[in-house]
Amino acid sequence: MAQRLATEYVNAKLQLSNDEMSQFVRFFEDQQVRQQVMVLENGNQELVLEDVAGREEVRLTFERQQDRYVCVLNCRLVHPKLTNAMRKAVSAFHGDAIVNRIYSQYTMIYHYMNGSVRRILETTGTSTRVVFEYKDTVGQLERVFRSRLIEREISLVHSAINELLDLRNQASDRDQIAAIDERLSEQTRKLFVLEA
Repeated sequence: MAQRLATEYVNAKLQLSNDEMSQFVRFFEDQQVRQQVMVLENGNQELVLEDVAGREEVRLTFERQQDRYVCVLNCRLVHPKLTNAMRKAVSAFHGDAIVNRIYSQYTMIYHYMNGSVRRILETTGTSTRVVFEYKDTVGQLERVFRSRLIEREISLVHSAINELLDLRNQASDRDQIAAIDERLSEQTRKLFVLEA
């Protein structure tokens, strides 16, 4: 099995609420990673994570933006303990990231979106191939189903308008024609909304 040489986080982004920020700190305690939390000006926080052996550290700076803490991270990790803790954190706290797992002969590129792996690429010196790509099959089926429901509803509104036009052509009383015109106006508005 190939040995991973390093893991790079490229533009990894975490957005945490106050409660999630506290959970984030506790999360790394559970991962047995040394940490220091520093409160900076404007309520920003810096979290320094260090593997137990003290061989590697990463600094996460969380900027306070309204009611969220936002961290954008670019780093390179070598030691497995800290690397695994970061991977779990990105997943558990619904982060977005491009993660390059570097091996001697190739690099695996993981694209995380909202904490889930959406795409995995394998790159060598000369080529790139897709290893995995998330397909939202259920979502696609739901969208098709909804679009067909709307088409069906549009068809029903067209039928109702045709019936109302037939009634209007047969009507001779002004009050009856006015009532039909009002219903035609409602159906036309409904049709306009559905077609939009």
